[in-house]
Amino acid sequence: MHSHVIAGYAGRWFNSDIAMKWLWFCCLLPCSLNASAQALRVGFGTHKPPYIFENEARGLEYDIVMTAAQRGGLEPVAHYAPMERLNLMLNKGQIDVIATTNERSGGGSIFYSDVYIRYQNVAVALRSRNLDIQRISDLAGYSVNAFQRARFLLGSEYQAMSENNPRYREEAFQIARNRMLYSGRVDVVVTDMRILRYFNREVYTQVDVTQPLALYPIFAATDYKLGCRLQVYCERFNQGLAAIRESGEYTTIERRYAVY
Repeated sequence: MHSHVIAGYAGRWFNSDIAMKWLWFCCLLPCSLNASAQALRVGFGTHKPPYIFENEARGLEYDIVMTAAQRGGLEPVAHYAPMERLNLMLNKGQIDVIATTNERSGGGSIFYSDVYIRYQNVAVALRSRNLDIQRISDLAGYSVNAFQRARFLLGSEYQAMSENNPRYREEAFQIARNRMLYSGRVDVVVTDMRILRYFNREVYTQVDVTQPLALYPIFAATDYKLGCRLQVYCERFNQGLAAIRESGEYTTIERRYAVY
């Protein structure tokens, strides 16, 4: 009788111990699953629709980068700042990857992903100025305003022009380029036309955006990549990018912003 009682208590103790272990395992399981998705601090430049709508969690480039990162098993979190500052943040380890860059950017010892988007930059001037621009070197004779780090991203000929042109400036905010162009404060702006057209909606009460423009297609298309502090970030992003291209999700994102 006494031995049966002891056995009964032992069995209850054993079952309770197993149950506690299973409960502990089940509590840990969600954490273990989430641990497979690695947090990724992504640096995006300032507001430049339709590619990036700052602090709105949308945009052609934003959607591609964030979706590809998620498909690669990462948990991306967006950080916005001017491109010069983002490069410093990346080098200091304050962010993990930077968008809209490539090997020309002079970003230091970092890794680069596959190409995920292409911009087509042009030189733009008021047609009334009758400028003669046939090649990149011709910009040396004019005041020029471009986006930050254009001096690296647009090639060696462009960099030489920028370094020898005392009237060359780079500006973090695209909307300022629209104002300067239409007000005549600068001869030429260097930009992607989709961005320029978008910001016309925001400056039309400040400057006359109906003035005819002259476009000078002197630049090759610019392929952009992620710049990554660690190679594994680029590898996982590349996996996700390939997945959304194959599934058709990449095309769906492009169509979402086709109206801009």
